[in-house]
Amino acid sequence: MKGSEVRVENADKKFGDFHALKSVSLTIKKGEFFSLLGPSGCGKTTLLRIIAGFEEPTAGMVYLDDVDVIPLPADKRHTNTVFQNYALFPHLSVFENIAFPLRLKKVPFEQIKEKVTRYLQLVHLVGQENKKPNQLSGGQKQRVAIARALINEPSVLLLDEPLSALDAKLRHQLLMDLDLIHDEIGITFIYVTHDQSEALSVSDRIAVMNEGRVLQIGTPFEIYEAPADTFVAKFIGETNILDGIITAHNGRFYTIETDQLGPIMVTSDRKFEVGKKVRHAIRPEKIDITKEKPEGLPDDFNILHGKVSESIYSGFQSQFYVATDQKLPFKVYQQHESYLERGPAIRWQDEVFLNWDADDGYIVELI
Repeated sequence: MKGSEVRVENADKKFGDFHALKSVSLTIKKGEFFSLLGPSGCGKTTLLRIIAGFEEPTAGMVYLDDVDVIPLPADKRHTNTVFQNYALFPHLSVFENIAFPLRLKKVPFEQIKEKVTRYLQLVHLVGQENKKPNQLSGGQKQRVAIARALINEPSVLLLDEPLSALDAKLRHQLLMDLDLIHDEIGITFIYVTHDQSEALSVSDRIAVMNEGRVLQIGTPFEIYEAPADTFVAKFIGETNILDGIITAHNGRFYTIETDQLGPIMVTSDRKFEVGKKVRHAIRPEKIDITKEKPEGLPDDFNILHGKVSESIYSGFQSQFYVATDQKLPFKVYQQHESYLERGPAIRWQDEVFLNWDADDGYIVELI
């Protein structure tokens, strides 16, 4: 496996009175595509800069392959960084921008030409090598920045929100290209983003951060399906949150008397005591919505009645906001799996029934 293992132990960082990082510890495996995900100001870029060597931690350690790199300057850490603003030299051509790190090392020109050509092919910029940065699109500029960062053959590539300046369609395309580049190069990628869909799309694992702390580390599946707390549940995708008290327990099945809807059923592999107050989450796409009351469902299904208060057609799906009989608004997403000759079957102000399997809900945390 190429790349380096990155280990952060109890990293703290203060800027005056502001506590940017609070005892952060994590291990990133060799060759992993690892994302630091969280809202603006959560500490993810500060953590990336500490790994890169652009900031020193107030306390804590950083290791690359068990080597303490805190004493090492940025250019001695075998890491390279791709920035949001590209940081290209405007007076140099694409070729010379990519070749710049090799020029500094006084690599012979024939080797430079061979390597630059290889990386131009890798980032799909063959034919653009003589252009200046002001002649390139935003996506092309970012490809140049990626090629320049990779040509030094670092053990770890650090990417600080590299796609945030691009439009949505181009961002998606470049994200897929990044994933393919990672697969081909095989080194460790550490990717900073506030965009959940980006992190879920390409990451082997994700660290969700907020207010200077790591709240959960896991695969995209684990983060989405089993969030560690309410913040993670709400930040990763959309969800409906219900608070209540556990009133019964039978094996994996729990009955929760919710403040908003009365009793609902949920399963959990974790153990909770009767009488404990808990927070329950159910994702909108896991709820079935029908105009007729469903018949013959198993006992572990939850059924609600309500009226559509808002309907949003989004092409591949419809999003419904349903006011239940208890007045709680519920979000429901319905995928369009086949051609809709007359448009969506369910419309604004229709009376509807919602149902979901107890297995599809999740007890997020004790409260």
